[in-house]
Amino acid sequence: MTVEETKAAPAAEADRSLSVVALAAMVVGSMVGAGVFSLPRNFASGAGVLATVIAWIVAGVGMLMLVFVFQALATHRPDLDAGIFAYAKAGFGNYIGFFSAFGYWASACVGNVTYWVLIGSTLGSVLPAFGEGDTLLSVLVTSVMLWAFHLFVLRGTRNAAALNTIVTIAKLVPILMFLIVAAVVGTHWETFRLNLWGGAEPSVGELFSQVRSTMLITVFVFLGVEGATVYSRYARRREDIGRATVTGFLGVLAVFALVTLVSFAALPAAELRGLRQPSMAGVFGEVVGTWGAVLINVGLVVSVLGAYLAWTLMSSEVLFQAARQEDAPRFLTRVNRHGTPWMALLFTSGLIQVFLVITMFSDDALTSMLELCSSLSLIPYFLTALYAVQFGIPRWSRGAHGGVEPPGADGGLSRGQLVAAFVAVAYTVFLVIAAGPQYLLLSFLIYAPATILYVIARRERQLRVFTGPELVLCVVAVAGAVAALVGLITGFITL
Repeated sequence: MTVEETKAAPAAEADRSLSVVALAAMVVGSMVGAGVFSLPRNFASGAGVLATVIAWIVAGVGMLMLVFVFQALATHRPDLDAGIFAYAKAGFGNYIGFFSAFGYWASACVGNVTYWVLIGSTLGSVLPAFGEGDTLLSVLVTSVMLWAFHLFVLRGTRNAAALNTIVTIAKLVPILMFLIVAAVVGTHWETFRLNLWGGAEPSVGELFSQVRSTMLITVFVFLGVEGATVYSRYARRREDIGRATVTGFLGVLAVFALVTLVSFAALPAAELRGLRQPSMAGVFGEVVGTWGAVLINVGLVVSVLGAYLAWTLMSSEVLFQAARQEDAPRFLTRVNRHGTPWMALLFTSGLIQVFLVITMFSDDALTSMLELCSSLSLIPYFLTALYAVQFGIPRWSRGAHGGVEPPGADGGLSRGQLVAAFVAVAYTVFLVIAAGPQYLLLSFLIYAPATILYVIARRERQLRVFTGPELVLCVVAVAGAVAALVGLITGFITL
């Protein structure tokens, strides 16, 4: 570690200034972003009211179990900071830990691209040259905004977190107004009844198909539920992390479910499917007139910029922590005088810029980035839940106080926490199956090249690069990347 890194790192570690309110705002701010404004059309495109209700129940229970996992691990393994990466490494080794960290980081970067696409699409409703957010003009304008945010975050995590709290409150106002006004003025029970099956023929098979089609959407909108855990090293009190996570999640779940159901009560499914994104603006415009669409569009810009800020903070933090834990090159540990990991932030903004350019060559930029973002996040979530099972089971096999605990552990998970971990594992496996092979292969196209960073990190510290199983995993990742590349060339896989 350089002299600059040695001096700056302790300063960053000592800044335990985030309250439970600020941590909850990080959770809400990172989840309530672009996704909520696109829910009406996204759900109507693949599901009716019945499937939507079931999908939110499944997603709500599954993600709540993940919330309990994050909460339990934050309590029982206080030694593990930047949780979603640290848990995978603690349970399954260095290379898999790196996969988890890099996948989470890449997912955050791709998710941030959807924010810029939606801003471009919103501007396109007024200035046609912005198109659907994927034109050259749109990419140029949003790129300028991207690097402006980059410069702001460089000034320090505390300032950015404070602004995020303010923005989180501001962006909830138009969403809550939409829910109240649309529910009172725009509810038509006959429309709601006709939307029960979304225009499809009623059957159990059709219902399952509709629920399955919404899974990646629900994953995307819930990304960020672990926000307080990622910033555990900044929390005033350790117990605040769990409180902030549960409180933020339950509030956001209620908002997301109500947005979709109110929309189904306002317009027929066919009209919802034909709305321009952000579709919430279209729904509100139909209910109250032009001013409603304008209000939602303004709310979207505020919301997206706030979520972008939260995700930029979290993603650069994870990459920084991976480097500190010796699973990424040392240069990523460099911080500036404000305690901001500037090199990790530079890599984050750089990858966002790359994918922002790629959107110009995509058939459906928003959907492609949304689904790729969700798929990349599934592996880190799965590994975290699996680690909780691995950590919790030994307690019951040897007795509550016998055996040797990992450093920093306090005795294992309770019975309820262990059950939550098992359900979370089952839920994440279901999500991987529901996502299908296309985006899993595309994930390998990102994971495989990233292994170069891992190799550099191991060699510069004179450590063994791969164990036997890790080498097998590396070969699988490379094979998957090659298959994805062939799929893109032949047209079997599209973006």
